[in-house]
Amino acid sequence: MLLFLEFLAMATQENAWKTTIIVSTSLQQHDLSQKLISQQHRIRFSHSIEAGAFIFPLSGTAFLLIDPADISGSIEDSGLIETIKSFAQVHRNSFLLLITPFIGKKEIEILSAIQHRFFGSKLKILPVRNNGDILTGMLTIAKATCKPYAGIIYNRMSLARAHIVESSPVWEMLRDML
Repeated sequence: MLLFLEFLAMATQENAWKTTIIVSTSLQQHDLSQKLISQQHRIRFSHSIEAGAFIFPLSGTAFLLIDPADISGSIEDSGLIETIKSFAQVHRNSFLLLITPFIGKKEIEILSAIQHRFFGSKLKILPVRNNGDILTGMLTIAKATCKPYAGIIYNRMSLARAHIVESSPVWEMLRDML
């Protein structure tokens, strides 16, 4: 997954990208909101979205930020599963950003419980270590799924696939057999 994000980051870094982001008011004083504002993204704070949510309307992606340190007791008693479930149902392209700065027993248990509960669903779980990882991951995914950039990435991947097929000795052998 990390290599894929690095590929997308390289493929989408041609120019400065600015977009509108709807952010939960619970994150109004968070460092991530301040960094997004400093990068000149248009930030709209909203009370009506889940606490900890970032929504990129132009790309149709939504991110929910969860910190295991904020969870007291068991994951079922905290209501986190229901929050994640409703978030994944509302947003068609949803990502869960699970902050895991130091992988400890609690973080592994929470990650495992979430993965088991949402296995096979459309929710994608991204363990992140710090605000830099969160910011890079969100912006890269949102930009890569935004209309004009998604086409650019598709074209580049098609060219890469064609190059691999042309230079592959296996494909040459198969062509010779036909």
